[in-house]
Amino acid sequence: MKFDDNLKTAVLAGAVGASAVLVAFAFAGALGFLPLANDARLQTYLMDHPRLVYDMVAKAQDDDARKETIERQKRVDKLGAAAFLNPALAYVTGPANAKNTFVEFFDYNCGYCRRSMPAVKAFYAKHKADTRFAFIELPINGEASTMAAAHAIAARRQGDKYLALHFMLMGESDAIDANLLAEDMAKVGIDEKKNATDVVGPEVEKAILAAHKLAEGIKISGTPAFIVNGKVYDGAATEKQLEALTK
Repeated sequence: MKFDDNLKTAVLAGAVGASAVLVAFAFAGALGFLPLANDARLQTYLMDHPRLVYDMVAKAQDDDARKETIERQKRVDKLGAAAFLNPALAYVTGPANAKNTFVEFFDYNCGYCRRSMPAVKAFYAKHKADTRFAFIELPINGEASTMAAAHAIAARRQGDKYLALHFMLMGESDAIDANLLAEDMAKVGIDEKKNATDVVGPEVEKAILAAHKLAEGIKISGTPAFIVNGKVYDGAATEKQLEALTK
């Protein structure tokens, strides 16, 4: 889901958080808020109350995540819907005067994106007459993801076959490689020769670079990321959660 290595990030965050907790305890002890007078007593107190460290680290991480979400929402609000409903960036479909807007940043090899696929597909089927959709490839999981994104973007030139390919790839349980991509393209009727020509066109690379630039600008660091009616939602989503964003 995230760009960085989750384990490394968790360990680093835990170490930094634990250090912050120790400083906080020492400061509180110095002020007389806690029965601590020196490092030995601080260590003893923490050993007797280990949950305090975990609880304070979790609280700090929650606070940071909340701040990031608020900042992300501010940036999305500032940009406005037009920045995401750009055919040079996204596959855009649905009525131009639709009352709702739906944006998804995704990676075809992202497990959280695949977990959300049934909800997205159901939401699309239910709202394609009243929602303007923007599907944005944001490959973050290596060369295979970039390859899949490039061919999918090229498939936009083949009309509604793009969505058929999109949902086909999202429905796979195995990692998308060249062979699986070719099989799925054939299943949905993608013209292989046309796609091979279109995929090397400059528009494909520009779309991928634009997606990364936009994601960086609004501080999206993982997939999937949804923006429904201007409201940001990060991570795997259910249909109920997506529907709630339209309210």
